[in-house]
Amino acid sequence: MSALLSRVDQAVSVTDITRSAKKYFDKLTTGNQDRYVIMKNNAPAAVMLAISEYEQMVEELDDLRVEMMALERMSKVTEDTELVSLDEMRERFK
Repeated sequence: MSALLSRVDQAVSVTDITRSAKKYFDKLTTGNQDRYVIMKNNAPAAVMLAISEYEQMVEELDDLRVEMMALERMSKVTEDTELVSLDEMRERFK
């Protein structure tokens, strides 16, 4: 759970969210808070993020997936593998 909570003010109960949702949404959308961990029965149940934070996280994950795929493909290159330069690829796929 330490990865979820880096500060005490990030933990919010389900009851508090229900009663004061607008306050929490406003803090997220204005950038005054980066995330909330919604607690149910003193255990993390959900994470609430601003859409910009979520989009950034998804983009980073996509970049990492592409990098992993490239590394995997590069590990399969042998002396017999036909390689194509970046300029050739650009020319092929204008």
